[in-house]
Amino acid sequence: MARKELRIAITGANGFIGKNLTSELKNQGYINLAVITRDTNEEEMKSILKDVEFVFHLAGINRPISESEFEKGNKDFTRKILDTLDELNNTVPLVVSSSTQATNDNAYGLSKKAAEQAVEKYSKDNDVECGIYRLPNVFGKWSKPNYNSAIATFCHNIALDLPIQVNDPNVELTLVYIDDVVKEFIKCLDGMDTLYREVPVVHKKKLGEIVELIYSFKASRENRSVPKLDDPFEKKLYSTYLSFLPEDQFNYELKMNVDQRGSFTEFIKTVDRGQVSINISKPGITKGNHWHHTKNEKFLVVSGHGVIRFRKPDEEKIIEYFVSGEKLEVVDIPVGYTHNIENLGETDMVTVMWVNEPFDPENPDTYFLEV
Repeated sequence: MARKELRIAITGANGFIGKNLTSELKNQGYINLAVITRDTNEEEMKSILKDVEFVFHLAGINRPISESEFEKGNKDFTRKILDTLDELNNTVPLVVSSSTQATNDNAYGLSKKAAEQAVEKYSKDNDVECGIYRLPNVFGKWSKPNYNSAIATFCHNIALDLPIQVNDPNVELTLVYIDDVVKEFIKCLDGMDTLYREVPVVHKKKLGEIVELIYSFKASRENRSVPKLDDPFEKKLYSTYLSFLPEDQFNYELKMNVDQRGSFTEFIKTVDRGQVSINISKPGITKGNHWHHTKNEKFLVVSGHGVIRFRKPDEEKIIEYFVSGEKLEVVDIPVGYTHNIENLGETDMVTVMWVNEPFDPENPDTYFLEV
């Protein structure tokens, strides 16, 4: 386990990957972090690298004004970091974020390949552990639209009702999630046994499928659905989408079904995990008086107090459970029992209700019968 006092330098610390890495290192208790950004001058950089014990080199150029900037920002700056460490006689382990495009014969790919070769030479000449990660498309929070990735652009535009362009929905993207990248990078602090390394969790998804999912996330506010959180990619993509919500649109309204008894409001609906609703009962009001064949529920009173009553349709015996927001406990509503809930207090009683299936008007499975 790496020492929390380890002196770590991070280039490109204000960028997408650098910002996430720096934040997580702080979360894990690393206290000696030095960041190198575009505003760091040469003397400041030398001062940082003089006593550093590990370097994450994440700075680079991927969308320049002219192609000549690729060589300056990727190859030349990498060599500058390595030459400075040599000059200071402080050859330390280093992790560099490269790109899968390093195998391509274009200006960006060639600049990344040259940076990799410089790191290879540095590692060999100084017999020091280094790690080179040829990252595919990285997505996640704090990424920039029209810069870091197509996913950032799609999430941003769809969240803001802006148009998007999909030339070929069947194009397959190779993707890694920022948290998986950061986790893998931090593991390198404990040593690296190979020079070229990979993020173990990789997702391959078609562009059209990604766009369809993002649009479904936007629609979920109206249909009250949630994504399939047991799907690792969908879970990560949903988190990414939420990070692009406009700051004045974090909230959204729910449709409250209100009458003289109180209100009933659907909160979350899922296909395979049921539905959650919020029930508010006015003082003295009784709701329910029905039973189900297969539909089952869980009631949790979170404010006020009352009683939940049960009776089998062919029996006279009534079972009572007294409930209160002062003592949170869940009451299961088994099938085959007619049941109701009565507010015994002088204020509104609030109940969180879960049911194992969304309401289907074609098959409500609800039969009214007084308890």
